[in-house]
Amino acid sequence: MKLRLPGRRDRAETTVDTASGASADLTEQLVRASGKGRPTPKRSEAQGRRAGPPPPPPTTRKEAYKRMRQTQAARRAETRQGAARGDDAYLPARDRGPERKLVRDLVDSRRNIGSFFLAIAGVALIGTIVPSLVVRNYASFLLFGFFLLLIVDSVVLSRKIKRAIAERHPATTKTRGLVWYGISRATMIRRWRFPKPDVPLGAQV
Repeated sequence: MKLRLPGRRDRAETTVDTASGASADLTEQLVRASGKGRPTPKRSEAQGRRAGPPPPPPTTRKEAYKRMRQTQAARRAETRQGAARGDDAYLPARDRGPERKLVRDLVDSRRNIGSFFLAIAGVALIGTIVPSLVVRNYASFLLFGFFLLLIVDSVVLSRKIKRAIAERHPATTKTRGLVWYGISRATMIRRWRFPKPDVPLGAQV
């Protein structure tokens, strides 16, 4: 039986404790070397590091004006692309909000009579300048009939918009502006609409 004095530790235990402490120190050094154990840098800081040091300040007034124009052009391009995607942060006030996004999707998912307005108006205009009285009469009837169909289609679209707004946004009570917003978008050719359509024709909105 081995007698142990108070206040003294066995050599094996001391060796184990020393080895554990050295292992902990080595682990901490490895963590620090790998970049862990410190706060994650912000996105702007990381982008700044990847982009490199900032450019030197302009030395002439012409160079400063050139840089300013380049910055403004880049911002305009970013704003235009964001607005085309339908991002609320870049859209004008008349196009913002989930209600107007819903109206745009409803209009873009259907074939609207109003989108043929330019084509019909062009044909009717050509017909009115033809010397033949019969052709001019047919052109007038064509334009008159188209306007009748446009009115009927607009009424159908307005009811669809009101019903969708009442179901998905019941807190919205003023729908007249949304209806006119949808009708005006429906009169534009699909590829010319802005923001660009997010849904295909025939989609269930």
